[in-house]
Amino acid sequence: MQDTYRHKGLRRNLVDEIRQKGITNSKVLEAINTVPRHLFMDSGFINFAYKDSAFPIGAGQTISQPYTVAFQTQILDIQPLEKVLEIGTGSGYQTAVLLEMGAKVYTIERQKELYLKAKAQLESMGYHPHFFYGDGYLGMPSYGPYNKILVTAGAPEIPEALIEQLQVGGKLICPVGDNQTQVMTLVEKISESDIKITKHGNFIFVPLLKGTNGK
Repeated sequence: MQDTYRHKGLRRNLVDEIRQKGITNSKVLEAINTVPRHLFMDSGFINFAYKDSAFPIGAGQTISQPYTVAFQTQILDIQPLEKVLEIGTGSGYQTAVLLEMGAKVYTIERQKELYLKAKAQLESMGYHPHFFYGDGYLGMPSYGPYNKILVTAGAPEIPEALIEQLQVGGKLICPVGDNQTQVMTLVEKISESDIKITKHGNFIFVPLLKGTNGK
């Protein structure tokens, strides 16, 4: 599948739409405009690729709504060369946006099917994050600490292991709540013993699950 002039035009329209919804960071908008979202979806759903909505990608997971991807990326204030831990690779779309922002991305996926699919897709597009198949609740301490941590699934609470892997001065974003709705929660690590928590509206994500699924 190619990235045609039609796809690029649809992406420009999408960027205009999410800008109107409050995304103001020019680098985030540029990344959304650059990453061909349709390549992360099955070819039969091509007409849905540039709608501002989530969409199923298999294994009970979704490709996140572009606005949500942009919102999480903007609130973390991603800077070039920062180490970013992504919990839940999913389709790989958010991963690609982070890489377009210049981040060094470490991404974990617990669904073997999605891990293999996203890894192949991202590498075929020239994206080379550090991929891990594993339990996102545990993070990836051996490569930490991280400047930023982004959780792409809803959790009943923020895993303590992730806060521990955040460096002082770093930020972690996670949707916190039950399976119906979550509150976008930002954790800023002030010191090793002090964090600041702010809340940034309601969202709906698939649940963050423990363990791995090797099917």
